[in-house]
Amino acid sequence: MYRCNNVYIICGFAAIGGGLFGFDISSMSGVLGTYAYTNYFKVQGNYRQGAITCAMPGGSLFGALASSFIADRFSRKTAIQFAALIWIVGSIFQTASNGIEMLVVGRVISGFGVGIESAIVPVYQAEVAPPEIRGRVVSLQQWAITWGILIQYFIQYGASFYGGGANNPNQGTAAFRIPWGVQIIPGALLFAGMFFFPKSPRWLASQDRWEESIEVLAALHGGGDMNHPKVLAQYQEIEEALTGERVEGKPDWTVLTEPRMFRRIVLGMSIQMWSQLSGVNVMYDVLRHHFIPMANIGRMYYVVYVMEAANVGNPLLTASIQYILNVLLTLPAIFFLDKWGRRPSLLCGSFFMMVFLFLVGALEAIYGVPVHADSGPLSAISWALPNNRSVQLAVVACSYLFVCAFSVTWGPTSWTYPAEIFPSQIRAKAVSLATASNWGWNCALAFAVPPLLWNINWRMYMIFATFNGLAFIHMFLTAPETKGKSLEEMDDIFNSGRPAWRSVPKGSRLDVLRKGIEEGIVKVAIPIGGSTTEFRSGTAATNVELRKMGV
Repeated sequence: MYRCNNVYIICGFAAIGGGLFGFDISSMSGVLGTYAYTNYFKVQGNYRQGAITCAMPGGSLFGALASSFIADRFSRKTAIQFAALIWIVGSIFQTASNGIEMLVVGRVISGFGVGIESAIVPVYQAEVAPPEIRGRVVSLQQWAITWGILIQYFIQYGASFYGGGANNPNQGTAAFRIPWGVQIIPGALLFAGMFFFPKSPRWLASQDRWEESIEVLAALHGGGDMNHPKVLAQYQEIEEALTGERVEGKPDWTVLTEPRMFRRIVLGMSIQMWSQLSGVNVMYDVLRHHFIPMANIGRMYYVVYVMEAANVGNPLLTASIQYILNVLLTLPAIFFLDKWGRRPSLLCGSFFMMVFLFLVGALEAIYGVPVHADSGPLSAISWALPNNRSVQLAVVACSYLFVCAFSVTWGPTSWTYPAEIFPSQIRAKAVSLATASNWGWNCALAFAVPPLLWNINWRMYMIFATFNGLAFIHMFLTAPETKGKSLEEMDDIFNSGRPAWRSVPKGSRLDVLRKGIEEGIVKVAIPIGGSTTEFRSGTAATNVELRKMGV
């Protein structure tokens, strides 16, 4: 069978799993404003809709927690394919739903698949990519999420015209069944396409399938040449790291709870937590409703509740602006994250998001007024900006700038950093815990933010601004730079005793090892065909020589 060995194509295709995440996020936003949805499901009140909405992130929470068991036992590639099948089943349930109960079941099933994808796709990408482009290719996960949001949103926009349009009281159910049914296509594409891509070489090595691992490394990084210095250097690093883990002989869950590793687990989970608590989903709603005199309804999922009151064209079309920005502004991170680094992204992102949130909260506090509507979509709103166009535009400007700041910094980095900081033995388990943190907070916010905004309105933005300030302090104190380092070097970075704010020595041990192999100083023996074959002539380097080289 044909197998693609281009790292960019492999990681880009696997990122379709992130696209499913985006479809998930946007799966409710466009149908909420249609009569087809409101008449068929007869959803009344924020809490019931909140329960429907958070069913998917709730399922994703459990999917993320279960992901490592599948990925460690059957491979990262198989876990991605399994999750795609789960997503397809859930989409079928949603499309065929005949009531709230079946809809919730379908969303939970789809969410379970998305939880697996969101945890394992970054791990797979990180394990097949070389250090110098790892940030770039793992960032494709976030870019795919933004594309999934945008594509699903415009599918819903197109479907909203079915049956006389979203404002027709007799609109048919195809207005929501078509968008939910289309979700099957990317899931099927991901499942079928992954057959043409390799298993993770690091997972193969962890299963003692060394010959297959070396063949994959050679195909990915050496043009098929197992004698390529880069291939031999990576093999040497992987073999030494796995040997060290096995010498210790500790069970995986024991390693997770060791103090030195537990701190890293907390860091990975915290990054995903701060990503959700940054307020990005709340600010998406500011963008939606500050085109009009009304304000405040809480989640990205609830996009059109307020936009229906707008007098500036179709609310679904108007609300797409922030999704387009999200797609475009993720591109700089893809191109430059491996140049400017993870740490500056986290710190700058937290700072600027904090500033923009404080500005929005202050403007709403000064110029906003309480409002109340007895019925209709605006009944969920308790705070409004009066007809002060300049203030509205200022809020919208800050909101767009906030989304841009998130898209360039925390959006891609929150997936890249947790996927690369853990050792091979526990990588899938640790990343699953970090991703579960994302989904846990996602689920909590999906359910809680609308009623909270009703009760405390503009103060919510101040709370999220404070969260960003805390994230800045936390990242400054605990998150060292990891760009350009191999996955096997992460233990050296985190166990060196060097404060996170101190610069990490430039260069990678992998590059030094590769240079030693090229010069014949280092001799590497690899197992092929049941025997050990040595590559690279020259005298094996002594420990002293290796230390001189920095290995």
